[in-house]
Amino acid sequence: MTSSPTIAPVRSSQVTRKPYPNYRVIVLNDDFNTFEHVVECLTKYIPGMTSDQAWKLANQIHTEGQATVWVGPQEQAELYHMQLSRAGLTMAPLEST
Repeated sequence: MTSSPTIAPVRSSQVTRKPYPNYRVIVLNDDFNTFEHVVECLTKYIPGMTSDQAWKLANQIHTEGQATVWVGPQEQAELYHMQLSRAGLTMAPLEST
């Protein structure tokens, strides 16, 4: 008795799994928040944010009018957006990537 290889059935329809989109947390420039306050908020609320990174982002916000300060899953993005907004930063609406 010889064994033949097992052949998987051919699927009639392919299922495409889309990854969850990431969301961008964007801080906008304004006329009332100081560089120091922006840096303090970014280092306080964005995990892993260093002071050097926060200063670069604050400068980008000032010179370009906005900066993406964090990108990731929606739930975390909503939390960071809310925390930064409550701290007085001017925020753009969350954007999916």
